[in-house]
Amino acid sequence: MQKLSCALLVDDDKTTNYLNQMLLKRLDVAEKLLVALNGQEALNLLKIHCHEATEACPMLIFLDVKMPVMNGFEFLEIYAELPLAQKQAIVIVVLTTSLHPQDVGRLEKLHIAGFINKPLTKEKIDDILRQHFNRHLPTN
Repeated sequence: MQKLSCALLVDDDKTTNYLNQMLLKRLDVAEKLLVALNGQEALNLLKIHCHEATEACPMLIFLDVKMPVMNGFEFLEIYAELPLAQKQAIVIVVLTTSLHPQDVGRLEKLHIAGFINKPLTKEKIDDILRQHFNRHLPTN
């Protein structure tokens, strides 16, 4: 499988980030993995890595909803206003433990490719790669 150039994990839970990093590395999904502990850190990373159209800009973002400093909703609202060179090519998938129907309605109005329940699994990653990047994990 052709790897994604870069992926970004955004979650305030360091254990979740660690486990997701290990899974994505084991599955060899991306050349580079960035990690942010909240929406503000994620925006800062995007401003640094996506100012120009380069391979350092994440192609895929896994975004938690409930975080301190800046939550997933706040991130998405500000993200929508950013003048990023590659914004249209960035796929954002919300990762959550559970979603209230009201939150689902809010998310459907924002710039996301979809949402999935935690934990992240090989099957969920493969579905995202197939659906949004026309790629799939090796079946070995």
